[in-house]
Amino acid sequence: MKDVIIIGAGVVGSLIAREISKYKIDCLVLEQENDVGNEVSNANSAIVHSGYDPEPGTLKAKFNAEGNQMYDELSKDLDVHFERIGSLTLMKNGDDIDILKELKNRGDLNGVPTSILNREEVLKLEPYISDDVCGALWAPTAGIIDPFNFVAHAMENACDNGVELHLNEQVVDIIDKNDHLEVVTNKGKYEAKTVINSAGLFACEIAKMLNKNFPYSVVPHKGEYYVLDNGLNYVNHVCFPLPSKLGKGILVSKTTSNNYIVGPNNVVGESLKDKSTDTASLIDIANKAGKNFSFLPLNKTIRVFSGIRPTIENHPDFYIKFDENTNKMINLCGIDSPGFASAPAIAKYVVEEMVSKNLDLVKNENFNPKVKKYIRMKELSVEEKDEVIKNNPDFGQLICVCEQVSLGEIKDVINRSVPVTSIKGIKKRTRAGFGRCQGGFCQPLVAQIISEKYNISLDKIVYDEDDSFILRGLAK
Repeated sequence: MKDVIIIGAGVVGSLIAREISKYKIDCLVLEQENDVGNEVSNANSAIVHSGYDPEPGTLKAKFNAEGNQMYDELSKDLDVHFERIGSLTLMKNGDDIDILKELKNRGDLNGVPTSILNREEVLKLEPYISDDVCGALWAPTAGIIDPFNFVAHAMENACDNGVELHLNEQVVDIIDKNDHLEVVTNKGKYEAKTVINSAGLFACEIAKMLNKNFPYSVVPHKGEYYVLDNGLNYVNHVCFPLPSKLGKGILVSKTTSNNYIVGPNNVVGESLKDKSTDTASLIDIANKAGKNFSFLPLNKTIRVFSGIRPTIENHPDFYIKFDENTNKMINLCGIDSPGFASAPAIAKYVVEEMVSKNLDLVKNENFNPKVKKYIRMKELSVEEKDEVIKNNPDFGQLICVCEQVSLGEIKDVINRSVPVTSIKGIKKRTRAGFGRCQGGFCQPLVAQIISEKYNISLDKIVYDEDDSFILRGLAK
């Protein structure tokens, strides 16, 4: 019997697993996708929000402000790119000053530093704002994160410290056995003293497996984005419009890879799997984002994408509670924005305040908070590159020219504790395929590396999901 089973390996589930690995607890993570962080955590704005926006007194306000402050140490331990570049909430009408003052007041109540800037002060920070912008709320603690590697490295660290991970395993039922829970999957059955439901988009469905009267359901709110090429020397900070009832609005921001992101909108999707984009929505995003800037370089777009927020009906806050019938199940539902920023604090709370009610938290004296350092050839000096290549020639063989990713870096990724079996999995971790050609040249080489690593034929290599084969068979 497991002490804890975690369902879902997004940012919250992975950080809970890492937090649990600090203690002598036998923990299993079940993830239905073929990679960690492959749903909500995979397609978002990659913003670590400062925490001025959530309604004071809510879980969102509490965990956002606390989680934001945990990212400096976490990003160093997990060897992930994180920058506190600050955010600007732009005002275009002087009559809206009361809205900025209200947001600042919220920040004060939430313990988040902010200040109101006039046009001249904003212009010094962002030279390309439009003539209509007359002020902004400055939040210096906001940051940008590499979301893909943050989740992957958090789970890697958890696994290195003793957590067990099963990918491609979907939970189909949960049965109360009085003194424990039985978790039934498409591959087997497991017993656990405590189950943590961190299934993101599917968390309400999981909750209803144990409690058919669970009162909430996820409404799939879709957000679409543009990704612009790197090296544009465009915006310097996260730039928001004034928020509305639909959310924080369409932002323009740089990313940790020096690309730029524009979006998202907020529309109800057709299903939890609806990640489509459409021309009318993208035009609307461009028009709205463009009103805050003197120009919007959409001619430098290298891709568009969409993500789904796990918003729940009639419950605007995070839902983090024991099942109403048993303390053996912890449900985390509606972890939408600012979920990524809040995740470290949520994980700490769930383990220390909830899991502790069921299990004794005995410290794991062998816990190591750090992952093994990653070699990123693109960031090294010529001398450093020469030394690395001297020790391992694989680091001198380029696979992705656009992003300067070597064979050695890809081999390093696929030989760590979290399996990587898809083209997209390699792409998320190394950026091979993220550049201008979007994998047009490197994808066949990446497929060959995966094929050799796992001894599977090339026509069985998937881009992402189980049926997303990139080859149909031999041409001759």
